[in-house]
Amino acid sequence: MDKNTWIGFLLIAAIIVGFSLFNRPSKEELAERQRVQDSINVARLAEAEAQRLSDSLQLVAGTSATQEAISTEEQQTRLQAAYGTFANAAQGTEQLVKLENEHLRLTISSHGGTIQRAELLDYHAAGDTINPLCLFRGDESQLAFTLITANNRILQTNNLYFTPIESNDPKRAIMRLETANSDSYIDFIYDLSDSYMVHLSISAHNMQTELAQNVNSLEIHWQQLIPQQEQGRKFEERYAQLQYMLVGGDIEKLSESKDDTEKESARVRWIGYKDQFFSTVMIADDAFSGSEFRSTLQPKHSGYIKEYTSHTSAPFDITGKSDIGMRFYMGPNHYHTLKAYDEDVEKENRLYLNKLVPLGWKIVSWINTGLVIPMFDLFTSWGLHIGIVILLMTLVIKLIILPFVFVSYKSSAKMRVLKPQLDAINEKYPVEKMQERQQATMQLYQQAGVSPMSGCLPMLFQFPVLMAMFWFLPTAIELRGKSLLWAPDLSTYDAVFHWNFNLPLIGDHLSLFCLLMTVVNIVYTYITMQSQATDPNMKFMKYMMYAMPLMFLFIFNDYAAGLSYYYLVSLFITILQTMIFRWTLNDKKVLAEMEANKKKKAGKAKSGFMARLEQMQREQQKLAREQAKANIRR
Repeated sequence: MDKNTWIGFLLIAAIIVGFSLFNRPSKEELAERQRVQDSINVARLAEAEAQRLSDSLQLVAGTSATQEAISTEEQQTRLQAAYGTFANAAQGTEQLVKLENEHLRLTISSHGGTIQRAELLDYHAAGDTINPLCLFRGDESQLAFTLITANNRILQTNNLYFTPIESNDPKRAIMRLETANSDSYIDFIYDLSDSYMVHLSISAHNMQTELAQNVNSLEIHWQQLIPQQEQGRKFEERYAQLQYMLVGGDIEKLSESKDDTEKESARVRWIGYKDQFFSTVMIADDAFSGSEFRSTLQPKHSGYIKEYTSHTSAPFDITGKSDIGMRFYMGPNHYHTLKAYDEDVEKENRLYLNKLVPLGWKIVSWINTGLVIPMFDLFTSWGLHIGIVILLMTLVIKLIILPFVFVSYKSSAKMRVLKPQLDAINEKYPVEKMQERQQATMQLYQQAGVSPMSGCLPMLFQFPVLMAMFWFLPTAIELRGKSLLWAPDLSTYDAVFHWNFNLPLIGDHLSLFCLLMTVVNIVYTYITMQSQATDPNMKFMKYMMYAMPLMFLFIFNDYAAGLSYYYLVSLFITILQTMIFRWTLNDKKVLAEMEANKKKKAGKAKSGFMARLEQMQREQQKLAREQAKANIRR
């Protein structure tokens, strides 16, 4: 190898070494990684220990014959060996404590000291108009905290029995985990004075001698099954997702379409178990750390959409000088309800729970929050029927984009009128003289005052507004349970035909609003095609224009009836606009305007853009001629 090759290898090696040193984690980062890994290992050991303790307890209980054979003293000895200072809490009778406000009803179990059942009093599950909607019940939700005792026993609180402590406040409950020492205990304090938000404080009292001295955090294991609450399972699955927010405001998400896991070394502010219209969110007063998340799809006929699992940890002071503080949001994915938790809150402390409501990409979400949602709130505040609200919103949106639609239609009419002249230019200049053809075409456009892009740009301005409605209506909980004509619930599909098998692309039903939208869309396509100049040799494109509405039938058959109703009304208004444009802007008027524009521009200097464009074309022609001459000489 020569000198330059050696120098190259040395430079590459220096870059690799420098990059490795630059990106090497600091001592603090290495310590944090080790702590996170230790936390995960402790959580896994806790699961194994909990199973061992459960088996031990079953051995203690045994059958009636075994219980008679084993003395009470021996049972206590075994319990003491298995549970240490928490031996008395290893056995007990489950007691239920209920908390309730005007929106939420909770059932707290003494077995584990956590919420066993959460009911939303303002909502019902699909097909149930009597019972409140239940976010979870019984074993569908498990929340466990890992405790390490002074004699190195690893326990989980969901295996222990708490003692309910009487409270004078009907919206406050205290569940006490007692030890062998009457002065040492842990209190789980629940407060339900804040609508859908449940406050939980975990307070230790004189636990220095009962728990391991090196304990400075509690490992948290949170598992929850998400029951199917809506008629359309496919659509509900699409919006059910595990989300979490990092300290700083970034929202991370697990996949909604497949099983997914994620390990997060950064500090986490909240963890959200989200369904289409409802969520359960665990929020740290400070932050969670060392987190691991898992989302698992559930079988179709199980009655559940997904299972979410989180392993994380929170700081814990065994001396009792400071409590673990956290909150649980158990309620609807309603934009204003979630947004209200950030009112009068400094930016760095905001929760951004409103991000649980999917409103589309950034520019689309701006339109939703700045236009669509305020307009929706205004019309609903008038006490109007939801169908009238959507109709009025459609009219307002159509008025907003009307100037763009008019410009697009006028451009299309000009292109249609110019078609004979364009055909003449194409005949005069064959394909071999493409540059001359383009120059003559641009000159014709300039004289007639036509811009080929004027028909496309208005459509680009309309697209974000149309997409805003596409995102808003299927996720607006205000549509849930609202009926219109034959549709009992505008938040899901309005099936008028059912069958007991799945057809490719369309499934097991046919939605009427979607079908009507498709028919009207085909009619609109026919009207549009009649007013456009089309090339007879492009029949395939004509058929494709009719195929698009048919594709929408398969796409929107599972979507919310409210969205299909919006598109149906929008198409009717668009057809009416097109008819009005035709009556007020016929071809003769367009041609007369173009001729007048041509005379007005005669003798005037060309615009800078057109002049530069023609200069570029002349230079290209000159280069092409010179290249042709050079080829001939060769």
